[in-house]
Amino acid sequence: MLLKALSIAHLRFVGPQPLQMLAKSISNQRRAVYFRMLGGLVGARSRSLSSTTWIVSICGLCSTQNTTVKPASHSKQRENGTFVSAPAVASQIPNLSRSTQTPPTNPASRALALIYSFTVGLSAFLLFLVEPLFAKIILPWFGGSAAVWTVCLVFFQSALLLGYFYADLCTRRLRPRRQVPLHIVLLALSLPLLPLSPGSFWRPGPGEDPSWRILGLLTAAIGLPYVLLSTTSPLVQSWCSRRLPKSDPYRLFALSNLASLAALLSYPFLIEPRSSTHVQSLAWSAGFALFVAVCVLAAWSNRSSVYAQPLVEEMDGGKPGWRMLALWIALAACGSMLLLTITNHLSQNVAPVPLLWVLPLSLYLLTFALAFSRRSFYPRSIWMRLLAVTLGAIGYAIHDPRTVEAIQISVPLFCGGLFVCCLFCHGELSRLKPRTAHLTSFYLMLALGGALGAIFVGLVAPHIFSNLYEFPLTLLFTALLALITMWREGWAARALWAVAAAAMAIVVVVNVRGYEENSLVMVRSFYGALRVTQTRDIGPQQARMLYHGTIRHGAQFLLPPKREEPTAYYSRDSGIGFALRYCCDGPKRVGVLGLGVGTLAAYGRRGDYFRFYEINPQVVSIAQNVFTYLRESPARIDITLGDARLSLERETPQRFDVLAIDAFSGDAIPVHLLTREAMAIYFRHLKPDGILAFHTSNSYLQLAPVVKQLANSFGYPARMIENEPDEDNLVSTADWVLVTRNQQFLSLPIIERGQQPVHIPADLRPWTDDYNNLFQILKPIKFFDQNSD
Repeated sequence: MLLKALSIAHLRFVGPQPLQMLAKSISNQRRAVYFRMLGGLVGARSRSLSSTTWIVSICGLCSTQNTTVKPASHSKQRENGTFVSAPAVASQIPNLSRSTQTPPTNPASRALALIYSFTVGLSAFLLFLVEPLFAKIILPWFGGSAAVWTVCLVFFQSALLLGYFYADLCTRRLRPRRQVPLHIVLLALSLPLLPLSPGSFWRPGPGEDPSWRILGLLTAAIGLPYVLLSTTSPLVQSWCSRRLPKSDPYRLFALSNLASLAALLSYPFLIEPRSSTHVQSLAWSAGFALFVAVCVLAAWSNRSSVYAQPLVEEMDGGKPGWRMLALWIALAACGSMLLLTITNHLSQNVAPVPLLWVLPLSLYLLTFALAFSRRSFYPRSIWMRLLAVTLGAIGYAIHDPRTVEAIQISVPLFCGGLFVCCLFCHGELSRLKPRTAHLTSFYLMLALGGALGAIFVGLVAPHIFSNLYEFPLTLLFTALLALITMWREGWAARALWAVAAAAMAIVVVVNVRGYEENSLVMVRSFYGALRVTQTRDIGPQQARMLYHGTIRHGAQFLLPPKREEPTAYYSRDSGIGFALRYCCDGPKRVGVLGLGVGTLAAYGRRGDYFRFYEINPQVVSIAQNVFTYLRESPARIDITLGDARLSLERETPQRFDVLAIDAFSGDAIPVHLLTREAMAIYFRHLKPDGILAFHTSNSYLQLAPVVKQLANSFGYPARMIENEPDEDNLVSTADWVLVTRNQQFLSLPIIERGQQPVHIPADLRPWTDDYNNLFQILKPIKFFDQNSD
């Protein structure tokens, strides 16, 4: 009562300002000491407790300007090396705990919160918009390989780690007055790098692994802007926790993920179909300049922030231990590995295009947004049961590499599986997240885990595994993490997840054995996994086949006379077969983009010249040593190593009678080989009456209209030839579009009978290096059984 009387008298005659000024001059450590002393004066008496709490609050010792007091259940102290509750601190000030959870009503605070939210949202939008944009720009330089996006993700995750490290370092080591000028200087230094324009000297040389060149290109072109964008979310959350202690900074993390998701979904559906990459680059650069201005404003508002962390959290000794740090890293790494492996699986078997990059990444970000949103979307008991079912479904789908699901099954299955598995990883991370005192360290561990997972899948796995084993290994890793996180839930949960982990281990073993069965050669590089199999038949039907992932790229019988016969997509009744048989009289010059097993060399005769262009050195080795088409052809054979289009750009006109475009990546021709600029290069190397043959077979895309429209724009007739399959002779159905002005060839009865109509959609624009749109050429959905051909 005496303390209360003195304080009332002080407020009535002097006012609260001197005490508040005194409180601000007291160091944080001394505030903690005084707080303990005041708590000790009153003991357990409730009346004295309320008086003490009232005095402390008016003096500013627990001012909401500088502190965030948590409920008792969230406040702990370290005692004898263990964590115990701290009732003398948090549980004895319930009024303050409730008051700090109300949203700010001050107009200035609302304006500042709006600035912080806009800065985080804009940075996240630009951050994830530049990923598919820049990857699409550089994709043609590296052969259109699906691995380009994988290596890009390695860079993006690593740059994110660097950005989070910078944020953690700034918030822990630098006072706001030093943080602000440093960040503003870095933002200013990033502006001269605009607009986005990769230098042509980064283009790869023939035969080299482009992974490090891609990483160097990304670092030089967008490294600093990307790091600054990535550091925005944790840095602004730290500013928010100091300037607006009543707000929840984790809500900004959910906002950043929603903005990222909006950027990813808008790119393939709104931006890519309506604008060229040049326009996209300029628009992104303008958006980044706006971000710099807004971020400078947000940083400047933080210049006078109090450096100290909230009082109760400073008294808290609950720093995360190494086990918790390791679990954060493992969960983040698992989500990143799931993202890359499923994206690889889809893009290698369909096409390396932004749509199949963006869809998995959007689901990945959506799980982050849902897990860290204010409302919980992670009912743990339900989601863990769904996770067990999902792992079983995906494991069954990939256990046998000889089977391939139709796109109508594979895309929903794997994308849905990615969503469920990543929501488990990120839901557990949200459940285990620390208080704001360790916020930047938490994000740093998330970024470290994401980078480690991406590096393992994108850089390490292609060099230590002979095939795509990282996918089943990632499923096993997910099951083991579920076992660890559910260990404390009782014996029933332990038994369930022990069985699930054992099942995923069996999937790994069966998958490895499936790849090794009947395999003669298994090699892997940046350009994908190659496998040569041999049938068990003894006799004239014994054959060898080359697979790129799960797609068959060539076959050959082992014994003559069938050994000399062209098979697969290159039979004598195919479009390319007609072109090579009837193109001209006498010796012919033939160019082929894509070597495969060298099947087209079977059409060679003495005096003919065949020039193959191949980007993958491992394909060349297999064609020369495992198959015999090249060795036994009477024609003269040359092989040019490197990207076919870049090689043709450098060469003098070759005057080919036939030029075949057959350079497949996955199940489709790389897009940069189907543009107006590429067509002009082909015609430069073709004789006036030569034949340009495009292999347009694809399970998902109608490529023939694209080729015919390009041919029409150059004034060339185009005919599509489709042949029938013949399993006994290893002949597959193939679509070839033949572009030529050779009327004598086009008037042949066999061409007129075999041609198929090609309908060009009314809204289809000619593809260029700057523009293409895959949505307009998607095939209608049909539910059918698909084999591995």
